Amino acid sequence: MSKIKLDLHDIFNQGSKIDSEIERVVRFAYENKIKLVEIIPGKGSGQLKKRVLRLLDRKDLKSLYHRIDKDSKNFGRIFVRFKH
Repeated sequence: MSKIKLDLHDIFNQGSKIDSEIERVVRFAYENKIKLVEIIPGKGSGQLKKRVLRLLDRKDLKSLYHRIDKDSKNFGRIFVRFKH
């Protein structure tokens, strides 16, 4: 199964870069028929994870993927699943 991993640890304090990276990765996965994107906002205070989930909830992005799963074993990980 093809998968992309996006680790936000390096850019956690660069707001607009976070948004553009997530958008880029989701669109790339959709266009290239990749089944899974793993986004790692990290554990921290949970603010970054909330930001990621809010961004993924935008209509233009939501129309590209099938569903989102939060990792039950790791709070700092989100899976974006695509149906191709």
